Amino acid sequence: MKKILLALSLFSLTASANIKVNRIDPTNWYVGMQDPTLQLMVYGDGIGKANVTTNYPGVKITSVERLESPNYLLIYLDLNNAKAGNMPLVFAQGKKKTTVNYELKKRDMPGDQRMGFSNADVLYMFMPDRFASSGQKQHPMPGLNAYSVDRSQPSLRHGGDLEGIRKHLDYFNELGVTALWFTPVLENNTPDNNNQSTYHGYATTDYYRVDPRFGTNQEYRNLVDEAHNKGLKVVMDMIFNHCGITHPWIKDMPSRNWFNRSDYKSNYLQTSYKLTPVLDPYASDVDMDETVEGWFVPSMPDLNQRNPHVLQYLIQNSIWWIETVGIDGIRMDTYPYADREAMAQWMARLNKEYPNFNTVGETWVTEPAYTAAWQKDSKLSNINSNLKSVMDFAFFDRINQAKNEETDGWWNGLNRVYNGLCYDYLYPNPASVMAFIENHDTDRFLGNGNDTLALKQALALLLTMNRIPQLYYGTEVLMNGTKEKTDGNVRKDFPGGFAGDKHNAFTVEGRTKAQNEMFTWLSQLLHWRKGNEVITKGKQTHFIPFNGIYVLARTLDKRHVLTIANGTSKSAIMPVARYAEVIGDADEVRDVLTGRTISLLEDLQLGPRETLVVEWTEK
Repeated sequence: MKKILLALSLFSLTASANIKVNRIDPTNWYVGMQDPTLQLMVYGDGIGKANVTTNYPGVKITSVERLESPNYLLIYLDLNNAKAGNMPLVFAQGKKKTTVNYELKKRDMPGDQRMGFSNADVLYMFMPDRFASSGQKQHPMPGLNAYSVDRSQPSLRHGGDLEGIRKHLDYFNELGVTALWFTPVLENNTPDNNNQSTYHGYATTDYYRVDPRFGTNQEYRNLVDEAHNKGLKVVMDMIFNHCGITHPWIKDMPSRNWFNRSDYKSNYLQTSYKLTPVLDPYASDVDMDETVEGWFVPSMPDLNQRNPHVLQYLIQNSIWWIETVGIDGIRMDTYPYADREAMAQWMARLNKEYPNFNTVGETWVTEPAYTAAWQKDSKLSNINSNLKSVMDFAFFDRINQAKNEETDGWWNGLNRVYNGLCYDYLYPNPASVMAFIENHDTDRFLGNGNDTLALKQALALLLTMNRIPQLYYGTEVLMNGTKEKTDGNVRKDFPGGFAGDKHNAFTVEGRTKAQNEMFTWLSQLLHWRKGNEVITKGKQTHFIPFNGIYVLARTLDKRHVLTIANGTSKSAIMPVARYAEVIGDADEVRDVLTGRTISLLEDLQLGPRETLVVEWTEK
C-alpha cells in the first residue's frame, strides 16, 4: 500500500499569488462510496473569501459554505461518477489563484466486506501509553506543546507507543483474545499542567493525525495489518462529544455554533455527568442542557453536533479511518452526551456504508432499561439510535457488588446478576451487548487486593453468558488498583512493557507463580471459547440462585455448557435434580478448565466461591 501521508503532503500546490491553503480535511478521500457527498474543510488565512472551481470528470461542486471566521471554507462535492486520481481545486480571488491537487483514492474493498466484532470475539482493552514502549521515541518531541514522560507520575505520559503494541501481538494470541480495543491514538497536543496530561487520548487536537508520541498514521496501519495477519481485530476509540482545548477550532472558531457554549470564557457550563435526562420523559430543560451542552471538563470543549457541518466533519472522519487504516470496529466515548438525533444519523450512515461493521457506544447508566433504549431498533425509544452495540454497565455494577456479598435467597450476591440478566427482553439483541467487569474508568475488579476466587467467578460468567465480553489489560496477571487518589492507579504500566522493568509479565519466566496460575486459567477459558458456537449461538437458560449457587446454561443442538458459581464464602450443595431440564440424562460432564470428569449421579459439593464451567454432548 502507498505510504499514508499527512496534511499538505497529500496534495500539491501551484501558487501564482498569495492565496494560501494551509490544510484540507479530510487529507484525501475515496471514490465508490454509497454516499457520494464529500465535505472539504479548507484552512488558510482569508481563504473564506476565495471562489472555488474544479474540472474533474464525475465531480460536481454542490455548494461552498463561508463561515464566520474568514480562515475556513467548506466545499461540498458530489463524487457520484468520479474515478481515483488527483482532482484539481482552483482557489481564486480577483487575479490571485492557487491550485490544489486533491487525491481521490480507490477503496481497498467494498463496505459490505468489512466485518466488525461480535459476540464471537473477546475484546482486550488497554491504553497505548501504559502498555508497552518500543524505546525508539526520543522525548520531548519537537513541534508539540510542553510535555514530560515520567513513569513515576501516574497522570503524566509514560511513553508507550504503537510499535510497542505491535511487538507484543503474539502475547494476545497466547492469551486467547480476538480483538484489541485501545484508547484513542489521535493527536492530543494539550500541554501538561500541574502534573496532569492527556496521556489517555480523549482530548483530540487533530482528527486526521496519530499522536506522534505513539507513532505515525502509517505505523497505525502497519499495526492493524499485522494484527489482522495474526487473526486479531482492532477497535478504534473515538470521541464525537468533545475535542481538546488546543484544537485549532478553539483558537479560531469556524463559527459561534461550532461548539456548545462557545462563550465558555464568560459563560462556562459544566456537565452534570447525569445521563438520565436524555431519555427521561419528564426531564427539565436545565437538566437536559447540563447533560448535553455542558463541557465534560474545562480542557475538553463540547462540540455541537446539531451544526450540520460539524456532524458531517465527524461522520467523514470515522469513515476515513475505516478506509485508511482498516479498523474492525469503533467504540464511541461519552455517547449520550452528544446530540441524540445527530448520533443516530451518524450510525445510519455507517450502517448503510458498512452493514457488517460494528460500533459500541459508552452508555454509562446502570439500569438495563436505559441501556436497552440506546440499542438499534429498540421499542423503548422514540428515536432509533441505529447503534448495534451498547455497554452493559448494569452487569458491571452488579458483579462488583456481588463480589463483596453473600448470595442469599433474594437480592444479594449473585442474585444481582440474575436480576440484571432477567431483563434481557428489553434488548432488541442481547448478543450484541458488550459486558465487562472493569475498565479504564473504574476501579480494577481486584481493588487493592488479590481475591482470585471472586475474579474467576466474574470472568467465568462474563465469558459464557450471552454477551460480547471485554477484558481489561493486566487482569490476567493480577494487576490491581483503585481510583481513590487518581485514575492513573487503575492505568498502571503493564509489567515488562518498558525498559528497566523488574518483571516481564509477557513471559512465563517473568511472571510470579500466582500470575502464571491466573494467566493459564484465563487463557484456557479463552481458547475454549474461541469458535465455540454453544457460547455464541446457543440458547441461554439461568436459574434463580438456590443454596447460594447460581447456574447459567447454554445449549445448542445436543451440546451443553453449564457455568456453576457458589456465591457464598461457605461450601454449598448443588442439588442436581433441580436442574434436570438442562442436564437431562447426562450422568457425567467434563470440567472445561481441568479436563477432569465430574459425576452428576449425585449432588455436587462446591467449595467457598468455587466456580465450575462444564460441558457435555448428548449421546
